Amino acid sequence: MRITELYIYPIKSLAPLSVPRTRLRRESVEHDRRFMLLKVQPDGKYKNIQIPYFPECALFHQRLDGDEIVVTYHVPSPPIFTPVVPEQHTALRVPLFPKLEGRDTVDVSLGGSPTVAYCMGDPYDAWFTACFGYDVKLVYIGDRGREVLAHRPSEHHLWRQQRQQSGGWLSSIAAYVPGVGGGDGNRDDGPEQLTFNEAAPFLVTSKASLRDVSNRLPDGEEMDMRRFRPNIVVDEDSQAPEKEELNAWEEDYWAELTIARSTGEEHRLALTANCGRCISINIDYDMGRPSEGEPGIVLKKLMADRRVDNGNKWSPIFGRYAFLAPGESQSDDGVVEIAVGDEIHVTKRLDYRDSWAWPNY
Repeated sequence: MRITELYIYPIKSLAPLSVPRTRLRRESVEHDRRFMLLKVQPDGKYKNIQIPYFPECALFHQRLDGDEIVVTYHVPSPPIFTPVVPEQHTALRVPLFPKLEGRDTVDVSLGGSPTVAYCMGDPYDAWFTACFGYDVKLVYIGDRGREVLAHRPSEHHLWRQQRQQSGGWLSSIAAYVPGVGGGDGNRDDGPEQLTFNEAAPFLVTSKASLRDVSNRLPDGEEMDMRRFRPNIVVDEDSQAPEKEELNAWEEDYWAELTIARSTGEEHRLALTANCGRCISINIDYDMGRPSEGEPGIVLKKLMADRRVDNGNKWSPIFGRYAFLAPGESQSDDGVVEIAVGDEIHVTKRLDYRDSWAWPNY
């Protein structure tokens, strides 16, 4: 297989940014989900703005320009609300590495894993508030992180066996957690960390499985991979001299992928959990609303045969959560580089499906 697409989400829940190459850190893809939006409630409390419940997030597009995130708003027809405000026709520039001194902080929790985030304030809050039509705050995770509560590779029986067979080498790297803020690669005692991603640093999906979903739609309609919000998309290698067909849902049993780069470098990903799906896969990314017709009931269609995780019985599965594999060698700054076109090999398989175990999720 090869990597066919790479996506990052600098501001969580907004439309994805497709990139030709990127770098993987222990806690996330570089620049991925380091910012997040909160809705200010009438009682002054905050609600996480996540795309299943705020489909209008899909109307916000983002790109990187140097050390800035450039955010623009796509006005659908008909618009979400009227009158359309001037901010919806302007671009907002957000620094990738904002200064933290003097910023207020706010408690944020995702999936029961809390952190303390920095408030960006105006003009960022004002621009998003105008475009959403309700009070919004933009927050930044900075050098803080969220604890991984389950599905660490070191907890999985395959890597526990590997540790035992290798005489305990894993213990020598267990304390290695790159700082979420600086990514300087220093060793640091403490739990593994996430940014504002859900339950793991990366999400891997398969084009073969996407084709299976498209086959459930009327002729001429195709499922949009963006609705599944992956980081790494793989497909069969059409240029391989001995082409092997990639079957839909094979990834359910993938435990480890090796990325083979043209430079000769190899990097391993540990796939430790299935991704259960919600109503976000029904969203029309051009309209910022639930899709009409059969694309609007894709979740229901997948429930017929994709509720295959015994630990998450009510959600259909599409894609696998991934980490850098234990013992994965890294550069001095604590990252590995990957690119669209890199070869992908399945180097460990399961003979069963993993079971979801994240507490109170």
